[in-house]
Amino acid sequence: MEIKQQLRLSQQLVMTPQLQQAIRLLQLSRLELIEEVRKELDNNPVLSEDEPADRNRAESGDTRANAEPRVIEDPGSYYQKATEDQKQTERATREVDWEKFLENRTLQQSPTANRGGFEELPPIEQNLTKPRSLQDHLLWQLQMSDFMEAERGFAELVIGNLDDKGYLDLEGVERPDGTRTPDLTIEDLAEEAGLHPDDAPLVLEMIQNFDPLGVASRDLRECLMIQAKVAGYEPGETVTEIIKNHLQHLEKHNYQAISREMKISLEDVYEAAKEIQDFESRPARNFTDQDERTIGITPDVYVIKDGSDFVVIDNDRGVQRLFINESLTKRMMKDPSAKEFIGEKLRNAQWLIRAIEQRRKTIIRVAECIVEKQREFFERGVACLKPMILRDVAEAVGMHESTISRVTTNKYMHTPQGLFELKYFFNSSIRRVANEDIASESVKQAIKKLIEEEDKSNPISDQQIVDRLEQTEGIKIARRTVAKYREMLGILASSKRKRMF
Repeated sequence: MEIKQQLRLSQQLVMTPQLQQAIRLLQLSRLELIEEVRKELDNNPVLSEDEPADRNRAESGDTRANAEPRVIEDPGSYYQKATEDQKQTERATREVDWEKFLENRTLQQSPTANRGGFEELPPIEQNLTKPRSLQDHLLWQLQMSDFMEAERGFAELVIGNLDDKGYLDLEGVERPDGTRTPDLTIEDLAEEAGLHPDDAPLVLEMIQNFDPLGVASRDLRECLMIQAKVAGYEPGETVTEIIKNHLQHLEKHNYQAISREMKISLEDVYEAAKEIQDFESRPARNFTDQDERTIGITPDVYVIKDGSDFVVIDNDRGVQRLFINESLTKRMMKDPSAKEFIGEKLRNAQWLIRAIEQRRKTIIRVAECIVEKQREFFERGVACLKPMILRDVAEAVGMHESTISRVTTNKYMHTPQGLFELKYFFNSSIRRVANEDIASESVKQAIKKLIEEEDKSNPISDQQIVDRLEQTEGIKIARRTVAKYREMLGILASSKRKRMF
């Protein structure tokens, strides 16, 4: 054994903080980017959201050319290039005369928002996607009701425990350690709200008579019984008896069994089933409960048709433009003890401005490629959506697939066909008999169209859908794939779609 020194040359992948920031900015959504810019404005004193008053606008074009950012390509090769460039930048920045830099203001110029003459963007109403909340609707009715304080607290607990169907869900939840919390009862809710347990059923009944009728029911039977009572059916009548004792036969359209067990005619069963069919089995059907963070979707880019061409325009509204705070920086540069601190902050500001501009250019570049490849979709709609994967766009724009994945995550495009996430345009391909392959999303829409046009008294089965797709569209698809797509669209099986009346 001996101790000796060896000189070895090797390549190593190094992720600098600036590069990590650029990659992180690339995958941020619009709202997250705005929040990130606000944090940087708070942490970096040399950054400002106010444009300098004495800025020379005539030089903005040259400045953009000088500060042209690079687009992230293959992460592996990009990291190596960026590491070498970063070392050179760090060596150069140590020798930069920051006072002269402030005089030239070469990095202060904000990229000009070139909209290509399109100033009239789609109105904000087209981007608002806030759904009606069932909870808000019920709380509004609760405020208009004459409840005591304890009753109001109990009602709020009931409304807060509704599931996505509008039923009262008091089942326990699973803990992180795998155990479950015990199931609750309405008496438990009453005790928590300070209400006497004997009053809980009465208050719950009052809530169940809110609009929509039958909300906060504990199961389907109770939901239908409430609607039957409001409709004027008394206990013991055919409708209420079927709901109470023969609901399992009614779901399977087994009217003969109901007639046999109730000892009534088949015609009476049919008439009662018609009445029950008009009742709502899902009180929350016309309401959606969404997280407040997904209420408003602001598109990152707009696609506007100009003659026969489609033009991609970035949406810079709401995103703060960053500038160098000249006056503050010049004053602080006069202090020798603060010069190194300000130099570091200027370097960080320079990289952040470049990273944000790089993110904008990358999104535009990817969006233009999507528009080019999916032109028929923008012309005629979803039926003409072509199969496309990340690799197709990556090869076209000269980037890595991981970069395309980051760019298309939580980014939205406003098109003549509606508002879509960029990931929407990436679909797997389905084989056709003769023609070129078709996108899976187009197949879903074709299945949905066939089911909408079917005879409701004799709905088509999954195998019939397979046969019709092959005959009419030339789409060769398996029956289990049809079943999977149908479930993704929220469409029931043919046996449950059948209308008897």
